[in-house]
Amino acid sequence: MALIRTSSPHLHKASSTSDVMRLVVLATLPGLAAMTFFFGWGTLINVIWACLLAVGFEASIVKLRKRPLGFYLKDYSALVTALLLGLALPPFAPWWITLVGVFVAIVIAKHLYGGLGQNPFNPAMVAYALLLVSFPLQMTTWNAPFVMINGGESWNVLGFSDTLLLIFGGIEPPLFDSLTSATPLDVMRHRGGLTTEEVWSAIPVLAEGIGAWHAVSAAYFMGGVFLIYRKVFTIHTPLAILATLAIISSLFYALDPYQYADPFFHLTTGATMLGAFFIATDPVTSATSNRGKIVFGIGIGVLIFVIRGWGGYPDAVAFAVLLMNLSAPFIDQYTQPRSYGHAKANRGMKGGM
Repeated sequence: MALIRTSSPHLHKASSTSDVMRLVVLATLPGLAAMTFFFGWGTLINVIWACLLAVGFEASIVKLRKRPLGFYLKDYSALVTALLLGLALPPFAPWWITLVGVFVAIVIAKHLYGGLGQNPFNPAMVAYALLLVSFPLQMTTWNAPFVMINGGESWNVLGFSDTLLLIFGGIEPPLFDSLTSATPLDVMRHRGGLTTEEVWSAIPVLAEGIGAWHAVSAAYFMGGVFLIYRKVFTIHTPLAILATLAIISSLFYALDPYQYADPFFHLTTGATMLGAFFIATDPVTSATSNRGKIVFGIGIGVLIFVIRGWGGYPDAVAFAVLLMNLSAPFIDQYTQPRSYGHAKANRGMKGGM
């Protein structure tokens, strides 16, 4: 059999940080489009505003650190952080919420630790968790998806200019109260003793608007599959998160379907898909080995269900990711693969270190 002869070098060019970040931005576009379609212009405005702020804060802090400006701006990491934070914010979030969040993400959660590659926690989730704890009213006021407003006939009642005035000027349109609503997870978390079946029949946000959340989750799922196909990250962490959450929610739903939501609800509402594919897979703050990524993902899936079911916040993705970010170095110590030429893996904390 003839061998294929090629000249050296035989290694392909490695992907740069900027290449990876551009792919991540591209993969989020279906989710951004779905959120803009179902929830109005607010999400797009927040994302653009967050990206502008991120570039400004990144440039300012890099200049203060006396580092090369072009080198840091061209990796697009600040834009990805701002993009993920903007997608997580409510569409009607005022401008100063985004300002505070981006400042915390870029200046404190990223550069305070030394910049890209040195931060132990996901910057976007640090900012989101701080905003949620500090400003719960602004962070839990979502606008209803268009399918709920007059049966979808007046879905664009709040246009682009009105949304700009609401976000940057604080001017609420006459129909603002009719446009706002709680998220499905928030409704399930604060249902006042109602059973799951009673909530589904009594709360319009679940009965009529749940399809919008399913569509947004499907868009993020497709973006995540695209990133796996392009080998930006492996399937281990997302699969571990989704499988763990599905299994636990199925068990509790089977035990008491009147008190617990079904697994499809947990997987397709809130930030489950965004967190599984775009946040938990951050290579800097997650576990590194394949076995470690599985353990890391299982931990996130368990924490999401525990906090959603018995915690104080309806959507637990940010807190679950941050807690497991804290555990990632420990996981890495005990899930190291066997090095070539060694009989067994070098795992665990060694004495005298």
